[in-house]
Amino acid sequence: MTVRQRTQSAALQARAERLFPGGVNSPVRGFRSVGGEPPFVARAEGAYLYDADGNRYIDYFGSWGPMILGHAFPPVVEAIEKAARDSASFGASIQAEGDLAELVMACYPAMERIRFVSSGTEATMSAIRVARAATGRKRIVKFEGCYHGHSDGLLVKAGSGVATLGIPGSAGVPEEIARLTMALPFNDLAAVEAAFTKHSDEIAAVIVEPVVGNAGCIPPAEGYLQALRSITEEHSSLLIVDEVMTGFRVALGGALELYGLDADLVTLGKILGGGLPCAAFGGKLRFMEMLAPLGPVYQAGTLSGNPLAMAAGLATVGYLKAHEAEVYPRLERTSKAVAEGVAADAEKAGVAMTTNRVGSMWTWFFTGSAVRNYDDAATSDTAAFGRFHRAMLEAGVWLPPSQFEAMFLSAAHGEAEVAATVEAARQGFSAM
Repeated sequence: MTVRQRTQSAALQARAERLFPGGVNSPVRGFRSVGGEPPFVARAEGAYLYDADGNRYIDYFGSWGPMILGHAFPPVVEAIEKAARDSASFGASIQAEGDLAELVMACYPAMERIRFVSSGTEATMSAIRVARAATGRKRIVKFEGCYHGHSDGLLVKAGSGVATLGIPGSAGVPEEIARLTMALPFNDLAAVEAAFTKHSDEIAAVIVEPVVGNAGCIPPAEGYLQALRSITEEHSSLLIVDEVMTGFRVALGGALELYGLDADLVTLGKILGGGLPCAAFGGKLRFMEMLAPLGPVYQAGTLSGNPLAMAAGLATVGYLKAHEAEVYPRLERTSKAVAEGVAADAEKAGVAMTTNRVGSMWTWFFTGSAVRNYDDAATSDTAAFGRFHRAMLEAGVWLPPSQFEAMFLSAAHGEAEVAATVEAARQGFSAM
């Protein structure tokens, strides 16, 4: 499945660089950390992306997570087409908002009320505003390498593109705002306890990716999430669980279901919109009723609850719920086969690699050490990952263009894709 030349993609990239900063509309799309030029996607179907030159690639980032059922999944396409015939937007309430809310809340008992927004950044920003209002406190605890969107207070030692580009935070964020965020090592309870000992009456909330996905995939240590719940309860702070990436991915009820966890506030995104821009935040009634128009916390979004996104979300989450017993075991089997198959060949080739996986999200870290937090992830040989990425792309396998991003697959991936991926990796390791 060797890729042919990409002349059309190269021409489109040259034009993009005359139009957009860095030639992209999101930094994670750039190939600066891995080298080479990004293909321009023309279409996608099932487990595959097709570029402007007609090359086909097995897709292992799935629009960064949402395409859990595969690209152009017919029920989702049909739902979007049907909704579009009645107009793409109303700016008024529609039945589908309530339909999707009931479906989501049935999967997430912690969400006693919910509000839809259009992006994960909006969801986490809004949840933190609610937490500060509920507690009358200003400080937020987050974890190094976790990315919760690009709002000012959450870019301190963030993951995703911030980690990929080696940026410690972001220019343009006032120091006064950055000081209100305490970034601690993930999986280190002693650091959390020390922070609360020193700032107990100042911490409004702890926000956490229950499975880190934006520094690469990093699972929580046993009992870690439950300890965060206990510590926040003890100090009357809120626990915000950011399931933008893990929601409906690691289980139908996300990480809360997988780890038996409760939360005060939860953020969702990615899969929730079935590939269209959609996210949500929700949680305990006493906190959500602080939102306008009931309470004093103002949050708004003109296109929140967009009818196309609601239709896509209903089709996607509805399918997952109806076929839970089939979809999730399939995702587990396929992810295990590809992640462990490539790891086994890395070991045979003498390539230092650590594989972390939770369900259908995983990362191959090019390091021989265990990866339990961002500092561990940062020991990875990013140059080696770059060489691997280029070799895989040329063999028709498209990985996220960063060592510090999780990989995802869909229910459309199967044995043929696993076999092709493992073979491409075997050849890639031999060339390294």
